[in-house]
Amino acid sequence: MQPIFDFFFDQYSGYPTLFIILEIIAVIFGFLSVWYSKQNNILVYPTGIVSTIIFVYLLWQWQLLGDMMINAYYFSMSIYGWYIWTRKVDPEHYTPITSTTKKEQIQSVFIFLGTLLFVFAVYEYFEKWNNWTAYVDTVTTAIFFVGMWLMAKRKIENWIYWIIGDIISVPLYFYKGLTFTSLQYLVFTIIAIYGYKAWKKNLRNDLRPA
Repeated sequence: MQPIFDFFFDQYSGYPTLFIILEIIAVIFGFLSVWYSKQNNILVYPTGIVSTIIFVYLLWQWQLLGDMMINAYYFSMSIYGWYIWTRKVDPEHYTPITSTTKKEQIQSVFIFLGTLLFVFAVYEYFEKWNNWTAYVDTVTTAIFFVGMWLMAKRKIENWIYWIIGDIISVPLYFYKGLTFTSLQYLVFTIIAIYGYKAWKKNLRNDLRPA
């Protein structure tokens, strides 16, 4: 049992206790945020904001710039999403779950490509191309940027981007030595799959004639 424990958590032996506690808190609030998103509950945003603020601090300390930018972007988009989700489209209804339009699909492509170029420039400027994970970071950052934008607009396709990004992130974060975060993304993947199914059911119900 001890070798298994060491395999998963030995990388924390040199971490300050504060960092470990903060990561656990951020992971817990991250779980809550994704769960509330699956439930189509507005609490996705306040819980997500707590998680992202902590991760921005931790990832800056660990010099994981791509991951830090993801969470900084999550924070700003959480504020935007909070506003969109509470905005009424008429006197009785809030912004509903919908599918992306052709225009939004094109915008998603531009956000993805623009993010790739931006993150590449940041890594180039700070000379962070010292590990193969940096290249994967640029891709996952772009995937999550699109996913967060679509979630803020309450588009069902956001879950597809989350699922793809989460699957990539599970082994990536474990390799980086962030075991708790890796496990978080594993659970995120499972929740995202159920979230897509739940939102799809919700969308179908909304499309049914009254």
